[in-house]
Amino acid sequence: MADRFLAIGECMVEMSPRPGGLYALGFAGDTLNTAWYARRLLPPDWSVGYLTAIGADALSDRMEAFLRESGLDATHVARRADRTVGAYLIELREGERSFVYWRGQSAARTLADDPAALEAALSGARLIYFSGITLAILDPDARARLLAAVSAERGRGAAVAFDPNIRPRLWENAATMRAAIMAGAAVADIALPSFEDEAAHFADASPEATADRYAAAGARVVIVKNGAGETLGRDETGEARLPARPAKRVVDTTAAGDSFNAGALAALTTGYDLRAAMEKGAALARRVIGAPGALVEPERS
Repeated sequence: MADRFLAIGECMVEMSPRPGGLYALGFAGDTLNTAWYARRLLPPDWSVGYLTAIGADALSDRMEAFLRESGLDATHVARRADRTVGAYLIELREGERSFVYWRGQSAARTLADDPAALEAALSGARLIYFSGITLAILDPDARARLLAAVSAERGRGAAVAFDPNIRPRLWENAATMRAAIMAGAAVADIALPSFEDEAAHFADASPEATADRYAAAGARVVIVKNGAGETLGRDETGEARLPARPAKRVVDTTAAGDSFNAGALAALTTGYDLRAAMEKGAALARRVIGAPGALVEPERS
């Protein structure tokens, strides 16, 4: 199995606030953020790729150039002449963010339309990573196609990581959302839920209840993120907990969970134990929320 990390999802145009009411244009998105950080954390002999679809316009050209300049393998970035890329604007209040989206014509909605291309992209990956947002942007047939392809590659030896990243506005109704999230969990070895989301949409009474549900779905490793609160992790060796540790400085919480995922996944994949992986994820997330925007260069260890 090649040392290859493949993330699947939607890269978007990000407009992040700057002093004076101006906005800076960049590129980001939940699974893209994790891939970007993973590229910086994994050894140089690893390949980190991104599976998505973009348009054929100048902005799409800039996005693909950004992926390649970031060190990501863009071999499996499909082009769609009749589509473009999605965009979002970040609004901040006391470090907490909200978003305004434009993604109706996003080419990423077609990323699983070609079964042969999907199989080729997944083939030989050591770690495959996707999210609830990846599932939400796809129509039901494409969603089922992606999950079947991921499951098949898992059967051939790939590890699969899944962040539920629950975003109700992307789904037609709550029942469909919950069913799709648990279908994603059913093909995953590593689940990375956030307790706040799980409590709100699955009525989990505690992080332990969240961990139980994802373990029952089939995940052998579950890490329940909990903002500045205690982080709970479970694997075949037992349980690990990181005590609550509020950040000293919060500028922008964008990509806090995405960067945590990258830190934890890079550590797990290169031999660290569960607690050490959680510590690395938390340390990176604290750095990221202390600076504006989704993509912040990690400290060099």
